[in-house]
Amino acid sequence: MENETRIKRWRLILGAESEDSFSQMGGSGMTQLAGDELLMDQALAAIYHNTSEGGFGGGSFGKGGGRGPSQPVITKWMGDVRSLFAQDVVKIIQTDAVERCGLKQLLLEPELLEQMEPNIGMASAILMLKDQIPKNSKESAREFIRKIVEEINRLLADDIQRAVTAAVNRRLHSPIPSAAALDVQNTIKRGLKNYNLQKKKVIPDHFYFFDRTTSSAANKFTIILDIDQSGSMGESVIYSSVMSCILASMSSVKTRVVAFDTQVVDLTEQCQDPVDLLFGFQLGGGTDINQSVAYCEQFIEHPRKTLFFLISDLEEGGNRGALLRRLGEMKESGVTVVSLLAIADGGKPYYDVQVAGRLASMGIPCFACNPQNLPELLKRTLKGEDLGQFKELLEKGKG
Repeated sequence: MENETRIKRWRLILGAESEDSFSQMGGSGMTQLAGDELLMDQALAAIYHNTSEGGFGGGSFGKGGGRGPSQPVITKWMGDVRSLFAQDVVKIIQTDAVERCGLKQLLLEPELLEQMEPNIGMASAILMLKDQIPKNSKESAREFIRKIVEEINRLLADDIQRAVTAAVNRRLHSPIPSAAALDVQNTIKRGLKNYNLQKKKVIPDHFYFFDRTTSSAANKFTIILDIDQSGSMGESVIYSSVMSCILASMSSVKTRVVAFDTQVVDLTEQCQDPVDLLFGFQLGGGTDINQSVAYCEQFIEHPRKTLFFLISDLEEGGNRGALLRRLGEMKESGVTVVSLLAIADGGKPYYDVQVAGRLASMGIPCFACNPQNLPELLKRTLKGEDLGQFKELLEKGKG
């Protein structure tokens, strides 16, 4: 067995071209790769061998047109490398990728980044390689990421703020009259139908008052975003980061942002700037969702006023049984639990079907949600509405 392991390692080092040589030595049977070994072979071939299997060792990336791989392919490759190899090996492979595949030109020349149109796939790749970016290019890389953030912010900010405010205010009204707590905007808006033309005044048939007791922190809703930062999550991480910062800027809710792979990192304090938040993510590596959910439980003070969003591909590398049990107990305690699946390549979901099915059977909504639908999702969730119908609309492409 030890001899077979050594032969497979040499096979991985030498690439598919060495198969004939191993066959002549009578060792072809020992070089049959499967599972993670096959993924390792494909990841190494991508930069060290320009093969028909789709490698990108030809160096076309970053040089304009041609037949080089798309950014999602490179993003997936970087995630695979981080999850398959030891950290010291990952550094060597990524450095070689920068040198051999045209990525170096991108990273070393700030002018190229400044001229490129915002592209979320490229942004994911830059975030994964941020530790490889030379000092003189770091500011250009951050500016490129900022362009993406501003674009997403324009798409989401106003809608998310309106959605959250509308949902929270609906729950914050009080039947007790108080001039100081009068909700002028709602009173006028809902009273427009009673506009008196002669007096040129709105004559409301009902006055709305805010519940003054809800201004305390104890009465605010808590939104916890638990974000998978494994290599396959690049695009979802970017959208989640922007959404986190928008929510964190709103005084009507408390927001916690937690990121995880096999480690857990609390990024709540970095929510003032979505670019800083994004650079706090360490995209790549394995996944221990259960450990992260356990960490988040400490922030659940009032279960019925807590929304917990698990943003992940659900490919649990830790204790799957404990994860399902923990999420079930969280839901039973009164927390609103929602699982948002990873999205990439224009909104296509990818996830562990078995875990998603188990969550759905427990009554935990589990679905992919395109960015433009996030405000509506937040509003419905805060209002306590059944998300089943919303999920059906999304699946039909009408959400």
